[in-house]
Amino acid sequence: MENKRVYNVRKVRKYAVLLLLLVTAHLYAQRQPNIILIMADDMGYSDIGCYGGEINTPNLDKLAEGGIRFTQFYNNARCCPTRAALLTGVYPHQAGVGGMVGHGHGDLSQNVVTIVEALSNSDYATYMTGKWHVADSDNGEDKHNWPIQRGFDKFFGTIKGVGSYFDPYSLNYNNNAVVLKPSDNFYYTDAISDSTVSFIDQHFKDNKQDPFFFYVAYTAPHWPLHALSKDIAKYEGVFDKGWDVLREERLERMKKLGVVPENVELSPRSPRAKAWADIENKEWELQRMMTYAAMVDNMDQGIGRIISKLKKEGELDNTLIMFLSDNGGCAETLEGVEQWVTGREVSVTLDGEKVNPGNDENVFAGPATSYMSYGPAWANLSNTPYRRFKKSGHEGGVASPFIMHWPKQIKCKNGITKEVASIIDVMPTILEITETNYPNSYKENKIQATEGLSLEPVLNGQRLGRDEWFVEHGRNKAYRKGDWKIAWSRQKDGQEWELFNLKDDPTEVNNLASTYPEKQKEMIDRWYEWAKRVKVVRK
Repeated sequence: MENKRVYNVRKVRKYAVLLLLLVTAHLYAQRQPNIILIMADDMGYSDIGCYGGEINTPNLDKLAEGGIRFTQFYNNARCCPTRAALLTGVYPHQAGVGGMVGHGHGDLSQNVVTIVEALSNSDYATYMTGKWHVADSDNGEDKHNWPIQRGFDKFFGTIKGVGSYFDPYSLNYNNNAVVLKPSDNFYYTDAISDSTVSFIDQHFKDNKQDPFFFYVAYTAPHWPLHALSKDIAKYEGVFDKGWDVLREERLERMKKLGVVPENVELSPRSPRAKAWADIENKEWELQRMMTYAAMVDNMDQGIGRIISKLKKEGELDNTLIMFLSDNGGCAETLEGVEQWVTGREVSVTLDGEKVNPGNDENVFAGPATSYMSYGPAWANLSNTPYRRFKKSGHEGGVASPFIMHWPKQIKCKNGITKEVASIIDVMPTILEITETNYPNSYKENKIQATEGLSLEPVLNGQRLGRDEWFVEHGRNKAYRKGDWKIAWSRQKDGQEWELFNLKDDPTEVNNLASTYPEKQKEMIDRWYEWAKRVKVVRK
């Protein structure tokens, strides 16, 4: 009798354990997804491998292979307005950052909510690493618009928009300045990646039952061209053919990958770039592009470490990863750079060595003693096959690679979508996926209504249905409706409205303004309606 009682007790325990396992498995299956939003800085549309580039990006390529790539995703042409729209789901002017932040020209508004402020009543833990660049103050005197004050639980990164990779200005952990020493062997891109892995590791130790949202805002490959020598060495010989041949070869790969239509014609070489055959100091030019490539490569390595951590924790399937760039390739040449960046960065390294600021052909890119950009010709390659660069409303300024990877949800792997989407769609997507309501008010402030659309239908193979897209930055303007697009550039060779049909002419080579003047006028009038509504212009 006693043996039977023991047997029954063991049987009950066995079923109890099985029931607990089933309940736990059910709860895990129902748990909301983790979300990681990754942004590159000043990276062109076609630089990474899965968009046709020569740079070795196996981890981003794997995300694309297991997810969806967008071929018509638009940013806001420059760092801070893109970040403001990304974080809030409204146009940058509505978010308070229509212009360049700093010196009173732009500061994230209290009449918008960030993604993490909207998530504040959920179970989500929220983290950020990298570049903030939406606060007017970056020196610690006024922190009301810093990441912790705008809702993040934990932050490691820089407040300012640009800085040395070996000793970046405005580096902070939460609200506290980080002071580096030469013995730290600091490299910012690695620090962003490793801090991200560290934060995730600590999250699973302390809060494994809760999902997390993570904003990983790399500064790579924004100038200055700083990279590790081991990464630069990988690109010996890769770019030796020069930008003219490489643009042609890149376009052919893009067509084979399906990220551009077969009818795409390569836009002419930028008037700001010489023919490669006419370049005398090719070694110096190649070092610049090799360093740029090394910066993207190092970022991809870090993304690989983040993915490995998710796999180790068994969380990759339940994590939505999004990757994009904040604007197109940057043609800035850094004349007089010492007048508009933090003085220490262009004067002395952390080791006390002299820095040589600007694109000096007697100085090679890569080490902390250099401080340069890669210039218009290489940026023209980065934006293949499109015209113009960062800041412009033309495709070269606003077209962004955009990848969504979510094994649990995306059934059609290695997919490519031609849906027209925008930076303002990221926040609504996150809120829908996390079942979070967009607030009408926050901390007693009335909140601007969201402008974006959720991208979740695209994950399920459905149409997004965006019919219009607008942009303005620094007097550069553009508007797209269907296949038609108008653009106006502040550059001397573009100070007139141009009209394009992107279906027939994706690279904006053929200006149809004189052929369809009524269509152009109709679109210009519509742009001004939008501009007045979002307070770009007052009339």
